[in-house]
Amino acid sequence: MLPLDFILFLQIIIFLFITPGTPRVVIVSYSMNYGVKKCFWTALGDVTANLTQATLVIFFLGSFFSDNPNFLSFIKWIGVFYLFYLAYDVYKSKPKDIDSKILSSKSFFSFFKDGFLVAGTSPKAWLFFPLIFPQFIDFNTNYIIQFLILITTYIVLDFVSLIGYALLAQKLIVWIKANPKTINTISASVLIVIAFIIIVT
Repeated sequence: MLPLDFILFLQIIIFLFITPGTPRVVIVSYSMNYGVKKCFWTALGDVTANLTQATLVIFFLGSFFSDNPNFLSFIKWIGVFYLFYLAYDVYKSKPKDIDSKILSSKSFFSFFKDGFLVAGTSPKAWLFFPLIFPQFIDFNTNYIIQFLILITTYIVLDFVSLIGYALLAQKLIVWIKANPKTINTISASVLIVIAFIIIVT
């Protein structure tokens, strides 16, 4: 049995994924600075955080969030400070040389951690999973199967869209090589703007 309004759910998440949010800004910058292969780990960290969020909300913390809205505010501020840190890190990083075979000093775990923390502290995700995600589950029937269908769909499409952004960024690498600090400056600025938007909202 498919979850309630599954087609509507698809439309909503596809719209979310094609809209450039914080994870996509990070993926684009990492793709240009470190290459698409490294972005695989960032994308994996992102979807792992989303899986964790959805599982916690549906099975453990749904009522907790309703009764303790200040906890979401706490998560928001963690995300804000991490965005400022990422903005600095992105700005200071050096775009990868197209002909270079030198591996980045960042570890696979570091890429995974960045993806996990960006998604894990995203206010948009913490609002989506408690408020929107459960609306597509009929809790009077076998909701575990419905949950598995929804979260699998979400994770697969999210991962594909992130890698798509990374591949698209690689198409611009020749231009970036001629303008080495431009994308870093733009990405860092966007991350800072997003952080300030989160603060005021």
